[in-house]
Amino acid sequence: MRPPAIVVALIASCLSAGAFAADKNPVARGRYLVAIGGCNDCHTPGYAQQGEQIPEQNRLTGAALGFSGPWGVSYPTNLRLSAARMSEAEWLAKARRNGLPPMPWTALQAMSKDDLGAVYRYLRALGPAGEAAPLALAPGQPIPTPHFVFVPQDPSPMLTATPGPQ
Repeated sequence: MRPPAIVVALIASCLSAGAFAADKNPVARGRYLVAIGGCNDCHTPGYAQQGEQIPEQNRLTGAALGFSGPWGVSYPTNLRLSAARMSEAEWLAKARRNGLPPMPWTALQAMSKDDLGAVYRYLRALGPAGEAAPLALAPGQPIPTPHFVFVPQDPSPMLTATPGPQ
């Protein structure tokens, strides 16, 4: 038995009103974009292991876990300190420039001005916290922190299956 058309229309209206309300709240929109963008994966220490168990007030504080490759070593920035010291215009300009890998700069560059502004407002709402991440290192410098190595490797030899008893 199908519900009356008026009930369906009311439910659809309520759902779409909720979606519009979320779009009008830039802090909530920024929280959502940070979540789906995977920002916590690198910019929140321990997030890969603990995920949502890390309280929101402890997130996005950068890390001293580096990513090394031909570019040198890059570190996940403390986004909360960055947003606290930048105007929104500076934040938008920074997001539109290229930086070091493995940060997905092209994803930021594809975001709308409103979405980047929402991320900025979310970070500002969280407030400054934590310490600055280490500065990037040029190629060949000693690496004083734990780091992932992003260097292509030659393929490993193919293993051939040994036929078993038949």
